[in-house]
Amino acid sequence: MKRYSFAAVIAAIAAGVLAAAAFAAAPGNTAAPQVSGTPQVGETLTVSNGTWSGSPTSYGYQWQRCTSSTSCASIAGATQQSYTVRSADVGHTLRATVTATNADGSSTANSNQTATVAVGKGPTNTARPVILGDAFVGELLTAGNGRWTGDPTSFGYRWFQCNSAGGSCTAIAGATGDRYRVRLDDLYQTIRVAVTAKNAEGQRSATSDSTDQVQLVQPVQVAGNNAPRLTFISLKRLGSRLYARVRVCDDSGRISLVERDSKTGQLGYVRKYAVTTTSCVNATRSWTPAPRFRHGVMRVSLQAVDKSGKRSGITSRSFRWR
Repeated sequence: MKRYSFAAVIAAIAAGVLAAAAFAAAPGNTAAPQVSGTPQVGETLTVSNGTWSGSPTSYGYQWQRCTSSTSCASIAGATQQSYTVRSADVGHTLRATVTATNADGSSTANSNQTATVAVGKGPTNTARPVILGDAFVGELLTAGNGRWTGDPTSFGYRWFQCNSAGGSCTAIAGATGDRYRVRLDDLYQTIRVAVTAKNAEGQRSATSDSTDQVQLVQPVQVAGNNAPRLTFISLKRLGSRLYARVRVCDDSGRISLVERDSKTGQLGYVRKYAVTTTSCVNATRSWTPAPRFRHGVMRVSLQAVDKSGKRSGITSRSFRWR
């Protein structure tokens, strides 16, 4: 029977550990990823995976906008292997980081940087798009293409809901045709449309001015009828519901109390409640805000509208969810 010294056993164990460690390793980059395509607005760039040791089982991607060879910032949402160059990229270079992963970990490598991004070819706008129609809930708005050089062969559309001043615009889901019917959720906001003109050389976009502030109904003049008056008394929370206490004064008998939830970077949401009064009445209305509003700070706005379309002023309160 063979006998082994303690030192020999330790050496054998150490050799096995080192061999296992050498075998179990995250991927290592041996040839950098490469970006292909033309760095021009509207064009699509693609990054290769590069070459890796360690048999990666998956790859992840992040495109970056660079101001120098060492200063790059990730582009929000640009996490696919391909990337369509945007107008915000003009004057910068682009690169992608590729992350290779296997069972033992992940490693990241940078691609080459592109040449400086240039403005894309394509039609040039000479007169901005316009919106035809009236900004009342239920009305149909139509996009006028504006005027373009370069003989566009087709046009694309994207409608936006903006604040009352025409800023802080958010794309309206599904609104990509040349017509848009104003929704209750657009109440007290404004609308813009972006038109994209395309030809064989590329594409460019231009945006319309904003509409007037969207209103519930077109006012009808009724002799002797006064606008309703509204006081926002309190705003409280019970569980996931909000409770608004108001005082409404009106002589028309029945008014609509319009409530709007809003939050920076989110599309608003609007509700209508009926309130009956021949003089003044206190009323409470409650609702559960959509999940996108139930964190951070949201804003609740109220307005009273009578049957003729006359409106009280808009009164608002902010609410912080905790």
